[in-house]
Amino acid sequence: MEPPFTLKQVGPNIWAAIDNAKAVASAWANAGFVIGDDGVAVIDTFASEATATALLAEIRARTTLPVKFVVNTHYHFDHVAGNRVFANAGAIVLAQRQVRGWIHTENLRLLGPTITPEQRATTEAFVAPTVVYDHGANLFLGSRRIQLRSFPGHTGGDSIIVIPDSRIVFAGDLLFHDMLPTLVDASMRPWIDTLDALLAQHAGYVFVPGHGDVGHAQDVTAFRDYLQTLHTLVTNAKVRGKSGDAVLETVMPALKEKYGHMEFFEQVARQNVLETDAELNGTKRLPPAPQ
Repeated sequence: MEPPFTLKQVGPNIWAAIDNAKAVASAWANAGFVIGDDGVAVIDTFASEATATALLAEIRARTTLPVKFVVNTHYHFDHVAGNRVFANAGAIVLAQRQVRGWIHTENLRLLGPTITPEQRATTEAFVAPTVVYDHGANLFLGSRRIQLRSFPGHTGGDSIIVIPDSRIVFAGDLLFHDMLPTLVDASMRPWIDTLDALLAQHAGYVFVPGHGDVGHAQDVTAFRDYLQTLHTLVTNAKVRGKSGDAVLETVMPALKEKYGHMEFFEQVARQNVLETDAELNGTKRLPPAPQ
């Protein structure tokens, strides 16, 4: 049986857990962990407690040090559903402030009107972060420093996790590697600016995306160029007076010619166009800032 994720060592005592799409029950997203002098930090916790439990077992196979921290890169369910597993093991769950406000309400919204009672109960039981920050924080595992930094783009409450001593960035869903992203909560222009900032600040680093394989700066550039191309194509169509289905008809051929090889193109490219159009129209619904 295929495992839900594949572990890849990306630095000294740093592992990326990459979703295995071949698995019957895949992880749905990537995660990872960092072992320091006196403890462990986990980055994201997958889409289920079962997969998070498998990740904890992998950590225990490598160290008996306590799991001190879990960092959620954003609120989407496929990155937070396993929080309870690590909280029960004694970890503190941290995230950008918006994640605590959105982890239940916005995940319920994303499940839509056909949500089942079981899905509702599972979502309402997600363990929310108990420590939050606005722009960033630093964690220490003995001498090992881990930087948490918030950037806009994918949801409005995204964080990257930087391990400077090994030049590693866990980028969460601010980076999709060789696959199309979900834009349901996205703000395109800030996201493009964020990717430019990551390239400027972390040249030469290894990047672990929220979805897709481990990458490097050229993969960040390629993803940034997809977002920029999509934004430009939709903008130009609107300048020419196109709206609604006419935007799709105008944009899709050019988008497919350049990016049709990317994973999930057929499944989400049309929705990417529609959501970009809605954002430019000012009609796109974005998560509200929690009170």
